[in-house]
Amino acid sequence: MIIISTVFLPFYPYTEALSDSKQIVLEAWTLVNEGYYDPEIFNDIQWKKIRQKTLQKQIDTTEEAYSAIEEMLKPLEDPYTRVLRPKDYELLKSSNLGSEINGVGLQLGKDDENGKIKVISTMAGSPAEDAGITSGNYIESVDGKSASDLGLANTASKLRGEKGTKVLVQISSIDGELKEIDLERRSVDLRPVRTKRLRDGSHTIGYLRITQFSESVPKKIEEALEELNEKEVEGIILDLRNNSGGLVSSGIAVADSFLKEKIIVETKNREGIKDSIVSQKNTYFDGPMVTLVNKGTASASEILAGALQDNKRSKLIGERTYGKGLIQSLKSLSEDSGIAITVASYLTPNGNNIQGRGIVPDRVLDFAEAREYGSSEDKWVKDSEIYLSSLLDKNANPQDIEQKLDEITE
Repeated sequence: MIIISTVFLPFYPYTEALSDSKQIVLEAWTLVNEGYYDPEIFNDIQWKKIRQKTLQKQIDTTEEAYSAIEEMLKPLEDPYTRVLRPKDYELLKSSNLGSEINGVGLQLGKDDENGKIKVISTMAGSPAEDAGITSGNYIESVDGKSASDLGLANTASKLRGEKGTKVLVQISSIDGELKEIDLERRSVDLRPVRTKRLRDGSHTIGYLRITQFSESVPKKIEEALEELNEKEVEGIILDLRNNSGGLVSSGIAVADSFLKEKIIVETKNREGIKDSIVSQKNTYFDGPMVTLVNKGTASASEILAGALQDNKRSKLIGERTYGKGLIQSLKSLSEDSGIAITVASYLTPNGNNIQGRGIVPDRVLDFAEAREYGSSEDKWVKDSEIYLSSLLDKNANPQDIEQKLDEITE
């Protein structure tokens, strides 16, 4: 959820003498100090001394304040705890509401191993997807400026802009191949929930794709499941590929639609207190299902996938997920800016920590994905159809099923 907070600042000897710009810096420090999920790191990085040194600098403008906050947060080595300038703050709030955004359609993260800016996923129908940018690519530069120097937040910010403007992006693949791509920004319709009915032999199957977890998604999923139930679907393929997350509360609410009185996720806060979130008694669909995941499946979508897998509610099909097991809270920093703070970590119902590890699917697919998910050329969906049909057809011959699955890769 989006949390907008009013903060009462503690008294420091120099507080009254601080300028408005320095007050923003002090407010950011206080929010992190009171909410960050791992306070033990504060002693290691001398967090109070960082505050003192930062406030001794000359900070006369809000832009200088934002830059000072960025420098102040670097020792945390947490790319998800970051200051959000007005444009980025407004964009994040808009995407959480599920509306249109202007940009190139890239969801970015930071690679824990090499520190590079990494593509988590591309949005469906976006300029980035059309250009063939895929999960696992690295952003090397944006308009000639090094992504490593810019950092995660500023790289993402430079990719956004007015509809119709262009941005030059240099990307590299895992094997080091470099490529420059000129992308034209445009409005990307997030359309977080997409659904259709599929036919596989004698069975009717529902296809349900969630592209991100915005505020509107739980209600849209309820409506979609009601519609599919009316069409008498026997099973569902839930597609979470390239869903990089969004609102954790939204992902939990969707899990509630499929699980009956089961643990969805276990969170751990800064005091080390673990809290289990359990689903309600009623579900919107209790029939057979399989779930598609890939390396672009991250954060809130991993919470959902982990809950379905650990509770044996759904087999996961595809490839290992991204591995983001940290939860952020969005706080208001000033009238038009904000700060995202990592406030908790989470474990799957079986106690698995997926941070930096991801979730391994029950059935691993190693053939190429379709450019358009859910299309007639999507072999991953076809594989899921056959697998789900085998669950529905109790008299199915296992050898016949394996033969059909093998034919997909040929």
